[in-house]
Amino acid sequence: MPRSVQSPRVLNIEDLRRVAKRQLPRVVFDYIDGGAEDERTSRANCRAFEEVTFRPRCAVATPACDLRVSVLGQSLSMPLILAPVGSSRLMYPRGEEAAAAAAGEAGIAYTLSTLSGCRLEDVAAASKGTVWYQVYLVGGRDCALSAIERAKAAGYSALVVTIDTAVAGMRERDLRNGAKELLGDRFGSKLPFVSQLLTRPGWLARFLADGGLMKFQNVVIPGQGPMLYADVTAALGDAVVTWDDLKWIQQAWGGPIVIKGVHTADDARHAVDVGAKALVVSNHGGRQLDGVAPTLRVLPEVVATVGDQIEVLVDGGIRRGSDIVKALCLGARAVMAGRAYAYGLGAAGGAGVARAIEILRADLIRTLKLLGCPSLAELDQSYIDVPAGWPTGRAASRNG
Repeated sequence: MPRSVQSPRVLNIEDLRRVAKRQLPRVVFDYIDGGAEDERTSRANCRAFEEVTFRPRCAVATPACDLRVSVLGQSLSMPLILAPVGSSRLMYPRGEEAAAAAAGEAGIAYTLSTLSGCRLEDVAAASKGTVWYQVYLVGGRDCALSAIERAKAAGYSALVVTIDTAVAGMRERDLRNGAKELLGDRFGSKLPFVSQLLTRPGWLARFLADGGLMKFQNVVIPGQGPMLYADVTAALGDAVVTWDDLKWIQQAWGGPIVIKGVHTADDARHAVDVGAKALVVSNHGGRQLDGVAPTLRVLPEVVATVGDQIEVLVDGGIRRGSDIVKALCLGARAVMAGRAYAYGLGAAGGAGVARAIEILRADLIRTLKLLGCPSLAELDQSYIDVPAGWPTGRAASRNG
């Protein structure tokens, strides 16, 4: 593992963030780091974990802590799934493959974004563990059906359908950094923004050696081939997923479906009604609609609504193992994390992702020991206090 991400240089996810900021051009770092509009929801996701406090059992010996959890019938070494992060190949060469390999080595699941620079077959082959495929309808229904068939053949075990991208969020950092101009074909428009690439020669050399600007290898348009890497705002606007679409997606897939982007009890009920096996309480990391509630605050409402009918996951703001513990106390079976490992990917490729997972695992064990709790299965709301006014729901079984 590179010294740049080893202890004591890197002790937590924020340290990885700082390393990534030094390694990446501003336009790439801000793509990972930024949120929509004023970024209120992005910040609120993190603050929500700060508002929940622990109630430890002291004078309790916990020599070993069981971190294992079953998600969609598959055993994971800890309750962490790497969330889909589009364009990971911009962060590091073959970025999706590197992240999937690190997840597989750690015994956790990796979720590949439709908007990936690596072929889904290559990503599945890179991992020793569980891989899920996240689907957008960019390129149209035929493109999605083709990718679904490829994902089945490659051994992906679950299909993640993201429902909160009717249009792309207003990510102002991307606009200020000239993301659209840098992706365009007008040289004059690029000039004001090129300097941020030149100030990161290491990244630029790796980027060019990896083939330069990638294509979306899993959005294969009939008669044209893989979709060119470009501003996806228009493409997402033409690719809205509705509840009716879940019928043909389910029929084509034939396996477990995970609905990602649930904000409310009503949408949680919809996910149950369409036959999904799991849902993700998610506001897209605050990158879509700014001003929605933080996911941790929504989680108890969703858990209370669906009960044991569907497995509940949550993402948004996960930066420490203690955050994972708080989410499980409020009823989540496991968490998904995006930025936490994307910082590691930008910092040092697969080694950085491995370090992010290692940090979260050590945090998780330490938190359980300090709580006096020997296993994840025993976590419930008696281990935490939540602010007055938060909805409360029962803690669902995570290993049933």
